[in-house]
Amino acid sequence: MRLYYPENALITQLPTLMKKLLNIVSFLALFILPGILSAQEATDVLATVTEAAEAVAETAELSSSNTAWMLTATVLVLFMTLPGLALFYGGLVRAQNLLSVLMHCFAIACLASVLWIAGLYSIAFADGCDWAGGLEHFGLKGITTASMAGDIPETVFIMFQMTFAIITPGLIVGAFVERMKFSAILLFTALWLVLVYAPVTHWVWGGGWLQARGTIDLAGGIVVHATAGISALLLAKFVGPREGFPKKLHVPHSPGMVMIGASMLWVGWFGFNAGSQLAANEAAGMTMLVTHISAAVASLTWMTIEWIKTGKPGLVGIVTGMVAGLATITPASGNVGPLGAVLLGFLAGVVCYFMCGIVKGKLKIDDSLDVFAVHGVGGIMGTLLVAVFGTAAFGGTGVEDMFGQLTTQAIALAAVIAWSAVATVIIVLVCKFTTGLRVNEETEFTGLDSAEHGETAYHFE
Repeated sequence: MRLYYPENALITQLPTLMKKLLNIVSFLALFILPGILSAQEATDVLATVTEAAEAVAETAELSSSNTAWMLTATVLVLFMTLPGLALFYGGLVRAQNLLSVLMHCFAIACLASVLWIAGLYSIAFADGCDWAGGLEHFGLKGITTASMAGDIPETVFIMFQMTFAIITPGLIVGAFVERMKFSAILLFTALWLVLVYAPVTHWVWGGGWLQARGTIDLAGGIVVHATAGISALLLAKFVGPREGFPKKLHVPHSPGMVMIGASMLWVGWFGFNAGSQLAANEAAGMTMLVTHISAAVASLTWMTIEWIKTGKPGLVGIVTGMVAGLATITPASGNVGPLGAVLLGFLAGVVCYFMCGIVKGKLKIDDSLDVFAVHGVGGIMGTLLVAVFGTAAFGGTGVEDMFGQLTTQAIALAAVIAWSAVATVIIVLVCKFTTGLRVNEETEFTGLDSAEHGETAYHFE
């Protein structure tokens, strides 16, 4: 992800340097110019210099076009979770659990937002060591309307990154739907954001050790999808399968809702990927293009495989393929060209499709909505293959040494997956011995909507 460093000396000091230069020029003009030029000529020269200096300083401080785009991208990424992910997941569960899924996504969005401003932003992006940011921005201390992140307001950057912190734990919801306590979900989310998401964000995007190694991850193949995917897989294992798994799999109660939610994800993903360029420029345009191509190719690939295997192309299948294509292109979207996007989309459709069966059938893990198989595997695959498809041979840019970059990507993935796994196990144990993880059998049978939240999605009176 092409990010700024919050205390970047050049950016933050440029307006001050321009003002000092202006004062020096003004001083020289007052004492030297009158001896050479007429008073009027000196005034004109001084006015010209002043105007030029102020114009440069203003340009260095704020880009209205980039700010407008980042405001839009921020809204799009939030739109991915609310309502996109909520409806996508909600349609995939049984009718008596629809409201619980919507509640999970909404509550996580609120909780992540509060934690982000309280301290997570500082851990992720403030100056610190290779492993974590400092404490200088706890409670957004020191952040004002004058604070800048490159050529956009830092407040906009904070909001944009907040939406990433919202959707990442939101993705994990798909692993434990229909059986996990709401209190445990809130506790798990809070601890996971502190121990996993914020540190890894600093490693990759905030000036940490993986960014220093040259790790490529434009919009979250590592930070978002790998962390959420491996944590979801382990959490699903600890919580345990739903009744009757794997012989009895619950069918989605509303495929139409699934499609609507997935379509919102598709639209919002342009803010996710193209917004991560932090500018309204040619790079953002290419990122948007390859994101769309990968999603379309993956959708058709998934549909075709399903059509061949079952004899019928399904709606849920084609939109799930789309999500796999988006997850896979995400880390590579800043480096690949159209050809790379086609290849990544095809691989996403094939690999993620069969991984769904492997996780449930071979590993016997009830990752209910295929978080690991789609998001985790897709993000990991895209993170590795950017080293291949980001080369000029495949129409990409930014990768000169394929094998060297592949090594860098693999090391980053190994470190992040290991850290996420260990932290997730610790968090699960904390939840297990405090709130407990799973609802009782009666609640699971009747549904979480009524038992946990006292409401019902559909009334037929």
